Amino acid sequence: MLKELNHVIDYIEEHLTDDLSLEVISEYAGVSDYHFRKIFFYLSGLTLSEYIKNRKLSEANKDLLNGERVTDVAFKYGYQSVDGFTRAFKKWCGFLPSDVIKKGKSKSFPKLSFVITVKGGISMEYRIEDKPAFNLVGVSKRVPMQFEGVNNEIVKLAYSITEEQRKEMHSLQNMEPYEIVNASYDSDTNFLKEEGYLTHLIGVLTTEDKVSHLLDKVPVQACTWAVFPNEGPFPSTLQQTMARIYSEWLPSSNYEVINAPSFSFTKMDQHKKDYAYSEVWVPVRKK
Repeated sequence: MLKELNHVIDYIEEHLTDDLSLEVISEYAGVSDYHFRKIFFYLSGLTLSEYIKNRKLSEANKDLLNGERVTDVAFKYGYQSVDGFTRAFKKWCGFLPSDVIKKGKSKSFPKLSFVITVKGGISMEYRIEDKPAFNLVGVSKRVPMQFEGVNNEIVKLAYSITEEQRKEMHSLQNMEPYEIVNASYDSDTNFLKEEGYLTHLIGVLTTEDKVSHLLDKVPVQACTWAVFPNEGPFPSTLQQTMARIYSEWLPSSNYEVINAPSFSFTKMDQHKKDYAYSEVWVPVRKK
């Protein structure tokens, strides 16, 4: 996967003045759009669209330093107006394009290069499981992205569950893992920016279709799952495991993530404060 990522970086460099479609870029990488954007974010810390925007503005800065006119540079990098380019440029670097020309101000954003970094030789325990189609059934709401710490909106969602909802969930539960799960799906278009939103569901797995109006039902297709057990301080160990799945395991595996809900469950240790055993279930397919 790292080889494909570097090929894509080269492709982007060759087409910075073109209309770069994210779908075309993913197709060039030879993997699904969903998989590619997730891997790109976890390795780079940027969404693909952010990276392209930053590279275009960095090259625009160079062109302005070389004496090109603001109007020419704006249209060269795909902006529909000089005003639009000026706003984007100032938001990116904090000064105007004219400041580059008049005062020689400059900011750069270098081309990325992906390399393998081995960090302490830490292995990841995982297993592969095939599951038939099922339904996720529970309570859900749109919540903000948050990659570290406790997400207070998810905590509020958990506290909102009524005894009646809890009883129905337990009566429907008939598939492993026999645990209350936290599932995520329907992320925003720029779903890997932390200010985005996704739908979070707290519920159970079931093959039952009859569900009352008290609960939400999300069908999940039959597929293969990569399952990652982890144990340690909660929630940091769980969040670090999720990050490593996308930044370390997926790029070096023969699998790609598919566009289906992922889920996890957590069992808190009764004898250690803020310590838990968790499993992360990621829907995948072989490349």
